[in-house]
Amino acid sequence: MRHFLTLRDYTKEEILSIIDLGLQIKSECKRREHKPYLDKQTLAMIFEKSSTRTRVSFETGIYQLGGQGLFLSNRDIHLGRGEPVKDTARVISSMCDMVMIRTFEQSMLEEFASFSKVPVINGLTDSYHPVQLLADYMTMIEHGQAENPVVAYVGDGNNMTHSWLMLAAKLGFELRVATPKGYEVDAAILADALEMAKRSGAVIKVGNDPKEAIAGATVVTTDTWASMGQEDEKEQRVRDFAGYIVDEAKMALAAEDAIFLHCLPAYRGQEVSEGVLEGPQSVIFDEAENRLHAQKGLMVWLDRAR
Repeated sequence: MRHFLTLRDYTKEEILSIIDLGLQIKSECKRREHKPYLDKQTLAMIFEKSSTRTRVSFETGIYQLGGQGLFLSNRDIHLGRGEPVKDTARVISSMCDMVMIRTFEQSMLEEFASFSKVPVINGLTDSYHPVQLLADYMTMIEHGQAENPVVAYVGDGNNMTHSWLMLAAKLGFELRVATPKGYEVDAAILADALEMAKRSGAVIKVGNDPKEAIAGATVVTTDTWASMGQEDEKEQRVRDFAGYIVDEAKMALAAEDAIFLHCLPAYRGQEVSEGVLEGPQSVIFDEAENRLHAQKGLMVWLDRAR
């Protein structure tokens, strides 16, 4: 049995096989062929952090695969009211076939998985957002930017940045990260990615100059400056991130056929301009839809790996 907690746990071949399976199921879906790959299976969806795309994509995805999703917030289960994580894990995994968790601490997710009898999927933690990267790379494939890509990430050194580091280190492409001073990526995660990059041939560059990162890039991506749980820091972050907006002038530095990605929700006029978000290089809504299809591929892959 396999869990999906971080891309670090997966080989290049496994990551690509999950995405290929997602693309296959997407093609079937577009032909209105909803095959019951997970017939009568139940996905428990635990949300300590709310989300539009994560809930809709997982709940729709398990339904299209022939199963059913159970939405469980802190108000619905005892996990948010003092029950030990290990107890909740053993109970829920004895009744459901798979569990998706969207939470704050990576350690909570890992503890839950260690006591679970069924596969556990990371729907987002403060450290990683691996399902989003499956959708992002699927989108890169569909738009012809998966062959020797140069990816520029501009913004906060957060869970999205960490997941890009893992994907680049595993698949062996060039990643350039530009963050404001004081908002760099986690040093231990960076060191881990750099060590893996020695084996895959990945080129990973981190710095503080967004223009330098974007120059010649084939994929430009960013994220919100203040994530959930950082609302009190928002005004300070807006000041600290001045100059890090991905606008038309910065996108003009990228390759002519470059695409723009954003995991959403996006705050127009902060991390990205309206012109870039709605412009011809933006593929953010293809990317958002691919959360559905990439996660269907992941769930079927995990079921087959038991």
